[in-house]
Amino acid sequence: MAECIFQQLKSQPTWLLLLLISLGSLSLLKLSLSILKWVYVNFIRPGKNLKKYGSWALITGPTDGIGKAFAFQLARKGLNLVLVGRNPDKLNEVSESIKSKYGSTQIKNVVVDFSGDIDDGVSRVKEAIEGLDIGILINNVGMSYPYARFFHEVDDKLLSDLIRVNVEGTTKVTRAVIPGMVERKKGAIVNIGSGAAIVIPSDPLYSVYAATKAYIDQFSRCLYVEYKNIGIDVQCQVPLYVATKMASIKRSSFFVPSTDGYALAALRWIGYEPRCTPYWPHTILWALANSLPESIVDAWRLRFCLRIRKRGQLKDSRKKD
Repeated sequence: MAECIFQQLKSQPTWLLLLLISLGSLSLLKLSLSILKWVYVNFIRPGKNLKKYGSWALITGPTDGIGKAFAFQLARKGLNLVLVGRNPDKLNEVSESIKSKYGSTQIKNVVVDFSGDIDDGVSRVKEAIEGLDIGILINNVGMSYPYARFFHEVDDKLLSDLIRVNVEGTTKVTRAVIPGMVERKKGAIVNIGSGAAIVIPSDPLYSVYAATKAYIDQFSRCLYVEYKNIGIDVQCQVPLYVATKMASIKRSSFFVPSTDGYALAALRWIGYEPRCTPYWPHTILWALANSLPESIVDAWRLRFCLRIRKRGQLKDSRKKD
């Protein structure tokens, strides 16, 4: 068999053999460069000096999960904080915890319920940041379904809250903060997206959530192009599963980082690519998802979400009983 193939190759024109060799070499070179780049950006490239953007960072949704971890990590870097959340008691609790650990950190709390009157809340944000050099904005606030459900099972309140919190909240807070960055010609905006909208081809039974996160991705990319030339770096970070209450995951693992593990990785990426997944094991899952036919990923995800729906319905029925 090998001899037959060799004879067939010998019978081909020289230019064709050279072309095939060149194409193979280029493919190998491209793969090698991609691997080298992956190693560099994930393990070697240093994070930027975040204080160069300004001395203050504003974080939405900072009382739990990824947002809370971002708050602690940014305080550790020496930035002052504006914390924007809906629960004043939890805001005070987080503020006191940060101050006890990083005593020099200045903190302002702003109470905003993103599922309520956003315009009124954003006006309070504008008042709080007046005169402050907000260098970093972390748009972390977001919500998902209590559990998976078909689109026709999404009630009016959940539908409204998903769009208001995930889309309108991020958009209007960004609009409140970005004029100051434009004036100072520097700043970094980080919008938290989701693998549900980017990594996998669909997220059945979470359709509205996934769609809102797709908005965040495109919104971020457009702003990245609009403002990069005046010194503002805009980025959509795309985490996969992180051990948070929203994801209903209590324990971290190799592929599911703790919130602190995610935030620590995330800070190293601020100011670089317009879209990224900072926690490097997530990139392995992303590559795996991209290597499979979309129909296979869709079928797996549907089965997975149907199981979540069944468990959620059973839990609801027990509560009613």
